[in-house]
Amino acid sequence: MKPTVLDSLNQGLLAALQADPAVHLLGEDILDPYGGAFKVTRGCSTAFPDRVIPTPISEAGLAGVTAGMALRGLKPVLEIMFGDFTTLLADQLINHISKFRWMYNDSVSLPLVIRTPMGGRRGYGPTHSQSLEKLFLGVPGLTVLAPANFSIGEDSPGRLLKNTILNTDSPVLFIENKLQYLQPLLTLEELSDFDVDVRYDPGDTHQQFPFYVLRIKGAPQASISISAYGYSAEMARQAQLKLAFEEEIFCELIVPTRLSPFALQPLVDSVSRTGRVLLVEEGTRSLGWGAEVAALLAEALGDKLKQVKRLAALETPVPAAVSLEKVMLPQQEDIENLLRKMSAQNA
Repeated sequence: MKPTVLDSLNQGLLAALQADPAVHLLGEDILDPYGGAFKVTRGCSTAFPDRVIPTPISEAGLAGVTAGMALRGLKPVLEIMFGDFTTLLADQLINHISKFRWMYNDSVSLPLVIRTPMGGRRGYGPTHSQSLEKLFLGVPGLTVLAPANFSIGEDSPGRLLKNTILNTDSPVLFIENKLQYLQPLLTLEELSDFDVDVRYDPGDTHQQFPFYVLRIKGAPQASISISAYGYSAEMARQAQLKLAFEEEIFCELIVPTRLSPFALQPLVDSVSRTGRVLLVEEGTRSLGWGAEVAALLAEALGDKLKQVKRLAALETPVPAAVSLEKVMLPQQEDIENLLRKMSAQNA
């Protein structure tokens, strides 16, 4: 059975706990045999019983505790069971945790990683299905990461998580889309229809964050760039493949893993060639990641940017009914249809 994104993240957590006794894992219902709501923490409490700490249901309190642990030299990893509940720790995260290095003239570090699943498509309803990462993008002092489902060379979701836990000295919000968990890790062998270029967003001196650039192997020059992250990136990859082989519409896909601060250059390089870009995300469309990236591209490229489109969720709460959820959230066919329209306008 092929390893999944969940398997990779689990192994990354275990490897971080093994590598450094300062790493501690905290969260609700994370002890074995349950192993967490989505099982990313399974096996951790068995292997490291003294450093895996089950907690009360109090997200704001947990953020304060882990901030104190980080300030005292530990490397806490906090699991928030559903990303919707990050709103409960927003005060700690935005008004305190992200600011401590500035407030104390960089005399302290805060190696704190907050992991949480985001996203819908599982019928969990309006308070357990949201993609709220846009609320935290652009907060000074806070890094927001979203792993891709690729395992290429030394890069994988688990390695990104492990390196973040061990190497960061500032707070990180680590976003895991729920539908990514059971996706198989894609190696270069599984991506044989693509030329894959792995570029690196340098971040800071401690860690580099991969950007993946996928082009259809042997295809003509792409006419449209696509950028997406998390599960949306996998939908975009499937749409890219289908349109190339069935309709000869060729696109170039750029998948970032660091959403904030955002390194624009790999996307600028692609859109400089194509002139057109589609930005896909699962959060609501207004004032989100896609809107900010579109503005940055317009500033960087000027008249070279001929067309920019955004695809995202409708401006409503996420329904519990799966049939309505499908309408509300962007689907692969929506990506395909929008790319067809963009291609036709370019003809």
